[in-house]
Amino acid sequence: MSDREEVRGANAVIRFEGKRCIHARHCVLSRPDVFVPNVPGTWIHPDRATTAEIAELAHTCPSGAITYEPLDGSAPESAPVVNLIRVRENGPLAIHADLVVSGQADGYRATLCRCGASGNKPYCDGSHAGASFRATGEPDTKASGPLAARNGALRVTPLPNGPLLVEGNAELVSGTGRTLNRVTKTALCRCGQSGSKPYCDGTHAKVGFQG
Repeated sequence: MSDREEVRGANAVIRFEGKRCIHARHCVLSRPDVFVPNVPGTWIHPDRATTAEIAELAHTCPSGAITYEPLDGSAPESAPVVNLIRVRENGPLAIHADLVVSGQADGYRATLCRCGASGNKPYCDGSHAGASFRATGEPDTKASGPLAARNGALRVTPLPNGPLLVEGNAELVSGTGRTLNRVTKTALCRCGQSGSKPYCDGTHAKVGFQG
C-alpha cells in the first residue's frame, strides 16, 4: 500500500495518505464495504457509498488521512465553525480547524504527536502505544473567557527541538468534550515530558528533545 492513494468513483474521489493514518479505524468499522484493508488490489471502493456517506466517513477520520472530492456538484469539506484541539488520552492532539502547519495549508483535520516518539513529526504515527506514553485526556480546566471569534486559520509551528506554537482561535477540549481552555496563542508540549501537559513547561530543553 503506497503512502498516497487516489481512487475515483462515479460521484466522488477518495484520497488516502498512509503516513497520516493513526488507525483510529472509524472507516473500516463503519463502512467495511468501502474500506476493505488487507486484501490484494484495490481496497477503497467509492461507488459503494453515496457522496454524503463518503463525506461523513472522511469527517470522522481525525488524522486527515482520508479526504474526498465530490464529482456530483456536492459541497466539498469546509472549515469548521469552531476550531477544536482535542486532547486524546495517552495519545495525540486531534485538531479540527482551517490548518496551516509549518507555513503550509494542511486541510481541516490532523493528529499531531505529543509523546515525542513519532517518526513522522509533527504528525502522530501511533508510536505513543509502543512508547507506553501516558498522559490524561482530562487535564484541569483553565479559566478562560469566550473568544471574539471561534474559527479562522489556525497556524501550528513546530519550534525546533521545542513545542508546537499554536496561533489563532482555538478551544482545547478533553476526551469527554469538556472545554479545557480558549486560546489565541499557546505552546503545546510535543516532547512528551512536560509536567503541565498538554502545555509546554520548558522540559524539552532539559531532556534534550530533538524534533
